[in-house]
Amino acid sequence: MAHDAHSRPADAREALEQLGRLSLREQSMDGLLQTVTELATRVLPGNPEASVCLLVRGRPSTVVSSGPLATDLDEVQYSEGNGPCLHAARTGELIEITDTRTETRWADYARRAAGRGNLSSVSVPLDIDRDAEVAGALNVYARRPDAFDAESRSVATQFGPYAAVATGNLLAYQSARDLADNLQIALESRAAIDQAKGILMERHRLTADGAFQMLAQASMRTNRKVRDVAEHLVTTGELRLP
Repeated sequence: MAHDAHSRPADAREALEQLGRLSLREQSMDGLLQTVTELATRVLPGNPEASVCLLVRGRPSTVVSSGPLATDLDEVQYSEGNGPCLHAARTGELIEITDTRTETRWADYARRAAGRGNLSSVSVPLDIDRDAEVAGALNVYARRPDAFDAESRSVATQFGPYAAVATGNLLAYQSARDLADNLQIALESRAAIDQAKGILMERHRLTADGAFQMLAQASMRTNRKVRDVAEHLVTTGELRLP
């Protein structure tokens, strides 16, 4: 039986499958981001809340969150000018806090996070458009210490490309909301990714998530946007790798 974006996934694999089936022609860009955070909270450990933080020319904002704890913790970091989500966005490094009660890198933030019931977290950097000084992070705030093991960190990382694509398209929409041509470009970018996924699914007998992960890996290895990798594949039939 098919699952929609709001059904409860049985595990991380099913959650990623749900994301792989979504299309911006059927769901808004901010709606897709909301789905990313909600699915992440359902399958990741520690009874977490999640958010997507955006950093545009050094100015941070929370694009979407799954609940007030995540929003609050983002805002604490913005007020202090540092913290795990800002560090992940600025550096491109995955940042984990195993226990906020003993964390020393951002001691003031960690103390305030522990007081609000967040005892561990992971922040996954989002590669959106660093040339335009736009970056971000997907943040998962757990309510118990040492919530994340190697498997759950890997799952959190796999959610990242979905959030990055949706955020990039959301920015394209916001900056071009009065320009129908630019909005069409944003939609066509997503369409190209959907087409490329279909090609890879047929060629390699992959699931929708497996096809997207292949595009994401090619993007990271060639230092090109997922959209550009997808358009090249659709146009030439070639998945360009170094």
